[in-house]
Amino acid sequence: MSGTRVSLAGTRIDAAQTLRFSFNGRDYTGHPGDTLASALLANGVRRMARSFKYGRPRGIIGAGAEEPNALVQLGTGALTVPNIKATQAELYDGLVANPTSGWPSLDFDLKSVLGQGSRFMPAGFYSKTFKWPRKLWPLYETVIRKFAGFGSAPTEADPERYDHLHHHVDVLVVGGGACGLLAALQAGQAGLKTLLLDEQNELGGWLLSDTTAQIDGRNSEAYIRSVQAALQDMPHVTVLTRTTAFGMYEQNLVQAVELVQDHLAPTQRNADMPRHRLHKIRAHHVVLATGAIERPLVFGNNDLPGVMTVSAGQTFLQRYGVLVGKSIVLCGTSDLVHDAAELLASAGAKVTVADVRHGAKARSPRYTVMAGYGIAEALGRGEVARVRLVPLHAERDEATGPGTTLVCDAVLSSGGLSPTVHLFCHDGGRPVWDESVAAFVVPRTGRKGVACVGAVTGTFELAEALAQTTQAMQSVLATLGKPATLTVPACPSPLRMAARPMFRLPDGKAEGAGAKAFVDYQNDVSAADIELAVRENYHSIEHVKRYTALGFGTDQGKLSNVNGFVITARALKRPVSEVGTTTYRPAYTPVSLGALAGTMREECFDPSRYTAIHASHVARQAALEPVGQWLRPWYFPKPGEDMHAAVNRECLAARNGVAVMDASTLGKIQIDGPDAREFLNRIYSNAWSQLAVGKCRYGLMLDENGMVMDDGVTACIEQNQFYMTTTTGGAARVLNWLERWHQTEWPDLKVWMTSVTDHWSTVALVGPKARAVLAKLCPDIDLSPENFKFMDWRAGTVCGLPARVFRISFSGEVSYELNVESGYGQALWEAVMAAGAEFDITPYGTETMHVLRAEKGFIIVGQDTDGSMSPLDLDMAWAVGMKKPFSFLGKRSLARSDTARAGRKQLVGLLPEDPSAVLIEGAQIMESAVVQPGANNRMLGHVTSSYYSAFLGRSIAMAVVAGGLERKDQTLHVHAHGKVTPVKVSGSVFVDVKGDRQNV
Repeated sequence: MSGTRVSLAGTRIDAAQTLRFSFNGRDYTGHPGDTLASALLANGVRRMARSFKYGRPRGIIGAGAEEPNALVQLGTGALTVPNIKATQAELYDGLVANPTSGWPSLDFDLKSVLGQGSRFMPAGFYSKTFKWPRKLWPLYETVIRKFAGFGSAPTEADPERYDHLHHHVDVLVVGGGACGLLAALQAGQAGLKTLLLDEQNELGGWLLSDTTAQIDGRNSEAYIRSVQAALQDMPHVTVLTRTTAFGMYEQNLVQAVELVQDHLAPTQRNADMPRHRLHKIRAHHVVLATGAIERPLVFGNNDLPGVMTVSAGQTFLQRYGVLVGKSIVLCGTSDLVHDAAELLASAGAKVTVADVRHGAKARSPRYTVMAGYGIAEALGRGEVARVRLVPLHAERDEATGPGTTLVCDAVLSSGGLSPTVHLFCHDGGRPVWDESVAAFVVPRTGRKGVACVGAVTGTFELAEALAQTTQAMQSVLATLGKPATLTVPACPSPLRMAARPMFRLPDGKAEGAGAKAFVDYQNDVSAADIELAVRENYHSIEHVKRYTALGFGTDQGKLSNVNGFVITARALKRPVSEVGTTTYRPAYTPVSLGALAGTMREECFDPSRYTAIHASHVARQAALEPVGQWLRPWYFPKPGEDMHAAVNRECLAARNGVAVMDASTLGKIQIDGPDAREFLNRIYSNAWSQLAVGKCRYGLMLDENGMVMDDGVTACIEQNQFYMTTTTGGAARVLNWLERWHQTEWPDLKVWMTSVTDHWSTVALVGPKARAVLAKLCPDIDLSPENFKFMDWRAGTVCGLPARVFRISFSGEVSYELNVESGYGQALWEAVMAAGAEFDITPYGTETMHVLRAEKGFIIVGQDTDGSMSPLDLDMAWAVGMKKPFSFLGKRSLARSDTARAGRKQLVGLLPEDPSAVLIEGAQIMESAVVQPGANNRMLGHVTSSYYSAFLGRSIAMAVVAGGLERKDQTLHVHAHGKVTPVKVSGSVFVDVKGDRQNV
């Protein structure tokens, strides 16, 4: 194929301006209006890719979204984008593109050498090989990964912006071809809020490639201009070009991506505008005018550069002024080949048409017709040089002779049109096989809320399509309360010879014996592969797809699927309608991750939350860690301290003196209502009916399976009001859980929940000297242990601030949690620090909190539990009220045989024999110290929490161990990273087993 630029009226390029670009390291020129594909063809570039499996050279096949071969790496650095179709990449000055296939280079691909043995690599070979010898798998994996995939993801952060826009419209028209333009015009004239989308850079669709069309006495270009002008004058009509509707969902939600600035050079882009915009569109009525895609014929070597569809050849000529060859052979099943042949011949090409229909004739003497002939195979080294044509039987798909060979530099084929049914099928619709047009089509009547117009319904002739569109739009307008009598545009109907449906052109040989005939170009799926799949007993088209990879590529089978369905049906000797189609799923074309995310990135996606005391933590050089979105102090290092030294110091301060922690991040839920107690009885595993005002209680929350899902302390504020605390990371989940059960199962209970996490700042004052510090700040609460006992709360003032003071402890020490209105949190913190200065008060973070609670055997849900631990497994039967009159969540599950069986994993403590050895969390626990054949290698459990305790002067750990409560004092072995550590099983409480310290 030797593409050349020709001067032709009506092309969409600006030949007066020149753009410079590069491909594969070589510099070329093009014009505004070109795509990368058209510019490369105009420069004579034939080879643009290598095939996925065999490394065969590949060129352009299509002219739009259907292109399977010419995938390029566009741009460089942070702006590079992989797998852009060259047919959709608009040319701009300075564009840099590179092929995404071919290793080590496009000119020489190592896979092409392997491809010489392609008969040993049929469909499914990868499932039957690379299994032995087993030790070579790492090598296999390295090679396979090297060959797999196309393109490279950018390694630098994306500097571009992306956003989302929501629409609510009366009518959404998808597709800006002749029928889409008419539908939008008719909806707009009826006064309906209308949105028209088209994936191309300008409206018109196939009209841009068919200059012979006449509508209402105007040629294609004039008709497009007139409709555009009318739509622009309607303020209630919006037109979006470069916008692809890629998914259709329930209740007429359509998502579309607009390529706002991809057609501009990076230096010309507006920094205040997004690169891509995702449109989320709700429409009362959707009109699908998505058209059809021409499918190629399947014949030998139909993947050689220089082979493309007839419509692609016509489009490159009419839109871009590129003649794809000087000597062109066209082969087709309908008059579409003659439409293109006349145009190509008029542009100066020598054109021969091999028409599979006997009796076909040329429309003009400018080209030659060989009626009743088809292509057996294309020939040439690296590109098309010749084509072998064979005579065909008049009725059967058989070759009747050896045929003849013609010299050519381009081959264009047309197997008919395949309606673009994808969007119609995304939310459950299915296309039907229409034998009269040899295609899967959608119903002309559409379905509720969705009208289908034009070629997508199998109405391929322009006059018929416009008439069908008008009929459908009359129904749409009536449904939307805007009945009108619409006029069908006048359009001549040319005489057409009936098409002869053909898919796999015969070559006179058994399938697989001749040259490879490809169905799916991107994945190297041949007709022989499909027949092999059927022979291997894959009879469902979905199974055939997965066995062969038919339609798996970035083009999602736009060219290949229908040919594949028909070849499968014939191999199965079943009707095509019975074989059906594979499932059409979004996205219709690839969508950038940036567009899907929009502004939902970094802080806008996962915002960091800060307590009111955060500035004080930063001022004290606290190391911070994220906990459930909150940025919390991890530890407070002094100069020269690492984390371990800081944590040891903080732990000793909490045990021997006084320490303070910001506990504001705990989830807080206020529960009100006359049925609040009963609600808590059902939600928690323990009893709440008798909890008095001024008292607190620890509770376990179980899921339906009886497994612990959260825990916390809840206080009775008033008779019908409770203040529940949850884990920091579980606050939102617990609130949803409460609302779910109230709204769906117990709506009769008079109770309501309010999240008050952000309403309160909480400062935990911990240690033997905590009471002395608080006494300096709190003159109106009796802090004596007789009148303010453990698990009590009091209302009063702390440093002049209204406060709730809870005497609860997550450390096992005397502890007070001071709660004030959130805005006063920092003032409270600084007041506490000042009051505690004479006692050497020490701020501490989450790491110290973990050590203190582990010393006391307190669990952390999600760390010491994993969704499979019941209260009994945690040795917390005391927190389960089995005698409550109404069943609590999870109660029934606790009686299941598996939940109650012996040998379940249970929470225990571990004491390493080496007191300096800190176990690795997650390490596996076994009875045996040696893993060897014949030994008891059963994994008994794993380490859940492990720390060094400065207070005890040794390491401690918590673990879940099978039958752990019965293994106390046993020696087990912890295995991690090739190291074995002997440990002694103990109780999970390491400090103050009787709990005396917190009751002082």
